[in-house]
Amino acid sequence: MCVVVLVYSGWLTLALPALSFLYYCAVIGGMLLAWRFHSSRIFSALMVLFLAEQALGLVGATHSLPGTPGSTALHAVAVLVPLNFILIALMHERGFTVSSIAPVGLCLFVQCVIVAVLCRAAEASSAMPFRSHHVAPTISLPGYALIAFAAAGIFLLVRFLATHKVADASLLWSLAAFFLALRFTDTTRVSTIYFAAGATILAASIIENSYLLAYHDELTSLPSRRAFNDALLRLQEPYSIAVVDIDHFKRFNDTYGHDTGDQVLRLVASNLARVTGGGQAYRCGGEEFSILFPGKTTSEVVDHLEKLRATIETSEFRMRTGDRRQVPRGPDRRNERSARGRARKGDAIRQLAQEKSPTALSVTVSIGVATSSKGSPYPDLVQQSADKALYRAKANGRNRLETASAGRRSRVKAAGIA
Repeated sequence: MCVVVLVYSGWLTLALPALSFLYYCAVIGGMLLAWRFHSSRIFSALMVLFLAEQALGLVGATHSLPGTPGSTALHAVAVLVPLNFILIALMHERGFTVSSIAPVGLCLFVQCVIVAVLCRAAEASSAMPFRSHHVAPTISLPGYALIAFAAAGIFLLVRFLATHKVADASLLWSLAAFFLALRFTDTTRVSTIYFAAGATILAASIIENSYLLAYHDELTSLPSRRAFNDALLRLQEPYSIAVVDIDHFKRFNDTYGHDTGDQVLRLVASNLARVTGGGQAYRCGGEEFSILFPGKTTSEVVDHLEKLRATIETSEFRMRTGDRRQVPRGPDRRNERSARGRARKGDAIRQLAQEKSPTALSVTVSIGVATSSKGSPYPDLVQQSADKALYRAKANGRNRLETASAGRRSRVKAAGIA
């Protein structure tokens, strides 16, 4: 949108050589970033944009003349680029390995050959001069090309709304910039601006995605420990820190496998993300989470934390069906010793499972909370107090909330009795 405003306002007064330099910087810089961060999808998208721009530039400025090589190349890339962006969106990120890059490179090479053959055929059959100085302010794309753009745009939009991933958003906006570049192909300066914008969007998505990976947990989508540490530096008294730990999480992993453990983490994280009272949840590692309550004391957050604990306890968690650990394999595959082992494992499973369904598991958390004070003004001291309260919650039977202030009162009371 900003590029469109710059184009129509006339504020961008750079000459064509300078714009071309910026375009190549965006393409080369984006490819280097993609290679450094092992983003083969963005690298492939940049390569598609670069090849499309080169195809349009090599055949001259006859894009608006029907039947010329320029028009043929324009129509070809107007269909191939949207289709390529759809395929790139569906690709699994596997880094820069021969097995992942070779098919993409071969596919792009075949497409380049097809476009070259079509342009050669158009040049041989065209009665018009190959180099014409006919100029049109805009280009009319054929209907099938518009359908390809519309289909790709809708697909990328739906995919972004479903995944909320930066790469999908960058493909959508880069495709929009490429569409505008085609519309103004006969105005080389404007077309170059939009090509540069499309390449810049893809390159910037790598930086944005790297930021998200550094400050957000990929599994739960909660802010990570690095974001938590940064937030601690900005806290002003009073504030409260709650530490949340999933009860018996190791048993989930040992009994059901890490896939089920990941599901449990997502379940708890989804509830933590909706914590009330102005709290912000973070995943600090493993099954441990922290919640920051800026400007709140223990008495102001304890009800919200108790509500959170009860919500997690009553949330119904159902295992995905088809787990190989739950499917009987027949008596011919088991001897008596393995049968006894299966029975012992079944006892452990029944301890975790709710009575209403063999696949509905009970998930609970223990919570410890502490508030800043004049005696402990530093966040690390407050967090240590919250950790001690968490250990006390576990020692007292788990699935409960303990406050650091309650622990201090109990120690004072014990000292008075002595």
